[in-house]
Amino acid sequence: MALKNVIGIDHAVVMVKDLDKAAENYRQLGFTVSPRGTHSAHMGTGNYTIMFDPDYMELLGVLAATEQNAPARAFLDTRGEGIERIAFTAVDSAAGAEEIRARGLTPIGPTDFERPVTLPDGTVSAAKFRTFMWPTAEAPGGVRIFACQHKTRETVWIPELMKHANAAKRIKQTLIATPEPAKEAAHLARLIDREPKTEADGAVTVPSGGDRADFVYLTLDQLGKRYPGVPLAGLSERGGAALVLVSGDLAATEKALGTAALRSGSAIVVPPAKANGTLLAFVAS
Repeated sequence: MALKNVIGIDHAVVMVKDLDKAAENYRQLGFTVSPRGTHSAHMGTGNYTIMFDPDYMELLGVLAATEQNAPARAFLDTRGEGIERIAFTAVDSAAGAEEIRARGLTPIGPTDFERPVTLPDGTVSAAKFRTFMWPTAEAPGGVRIFACQHKTRETVWIPELMKHANAAKRIKQTLIATPEPAKEAAHLARLIDREPKTEADGAVTVPSGGDRADFVYLTLDQLGKRYPGVPLAGLSERGGAALVLVSGDLAATEKALGTAALRSGSAIVVPPAKANGTLLAFVAS
């Protein structure tokens, strides 16, 4: 039985060491970046979002050490920057937490938090969330998973923030490097009740649900063969490696990316060294 209160990928969290520098880097890559947000004090984090439809990317930084952000700090210390966790959309976080508890897993949360949001007309509102996490040890491919209930979608999906000079529209795939793709994909499939599928190159795809992005588990060697000519410096052999983004106009993508862009097959790619530890591959819809 599929989880009733958890649907597909909501957003990808890219942990960064210097939040403001990372935001400026992504602006230079042609993304429209939201104003900086500061989360509730017990979270100890701040963020910038890059909004698509129906998903988004989150640049996340630690502002003050707290118990809540200990795993994120450990990630920065050991792995450096990059995709640290992936969020699903939660219909109801409290009910979702109970669903995984009924399967023998102890959820972390639900946790309520918010951040102030400056709207395009200059007024200030709040983005409010309720999240729960799968146990920290349940991190297929070294990437933690959690579910996020948006209590104020109108203060997150702001139309002005969803138009990007690089023509990015949505996340198509989240690529996770691992020496054991089949094992890690089977782990995720058990956690979210989805069926893994082995691809022709040996990578294993796990759909996240609905019409949302897929997870793809693959070795660094397989990743290199998918994007020949792209340096993979900055990636670990196990962990979040890349986001495949749908572009509405690859010519606009290439122009906006400028010298950061590399042509690789039918994709336009930004190497991880130029995108805070995350390979970005833009593909036609």
